[in-house]
Amino acid sequence: MRTLTGLWRWRHNPLRRTTDLVEAWAALAAALLLTVAVPAFGFLCGGLADAALRESARAQRAERHPTTARVLRQAPKAQQAVADPEAGMESRSSRMVVAEWTAADGTRHTGTVAAGVRKANPGATFRIWTDARGNSVTRPMNTDTARAHAVLAGLGAAAVAAGAVEGGRRLFVRRLIQRRYVQLDRAWAKTGPDWGRTGTGS
Repeated sequence: MRTLTGLWRWRHNPLRRTTDLVEAWAALAAALLLTVAVPAFGFLCGGLADAALRESARAQRAERHPTTARVLRQAPKAQQAVADPEAGMESRSSRMVVAEWTAADGTRHTGTVAAGVRKANPGATFRIWTDARGNSVTRPMNTDTARAHAVLAGLGAAAVAAGAVEGGRRLFVRRLIQRRYVQLDRAWAKTGPDWGRTGTGS
């Protein structure tokens, strides 16, 4: 609204300079970009991210398999659990244990994993995910997490685009102001020293 008001104010103003009109049109262009192009860009980036993340989640679900692991003993304290961003608070505070499990191809494996149980006593069982070779991996990304990441990607892209538009407008206006100062200095150098003198037409 302020941009439209500015354009109307400079429309027939006798004090209007060319740079004033250019600045008003630049503000209008930036406003249109912020209200139309930036949201569209964010929506596009979010859609692309959503498609890519959904494909990644689908591939993870196809490559990773759930299985049951059995605790053999506690792992050394020096080994820390890697937090699963999609796991609950209980799983995030899991203990590292040495466990054994059977992979999807029937082979038996032993290794140090994070046990998602309150008491990781020998013999306790818990669920883990394994890859095609039977190695312990994090669980596949679910659809809700993929969508949330896509929304954040879209919002981030829109924020970056909005910052670029506003930054470009400010830089453009700054150049216009510098040009005004140069023109004012030239006019002052040409006319200013003769102000108030007899016979100069003042």
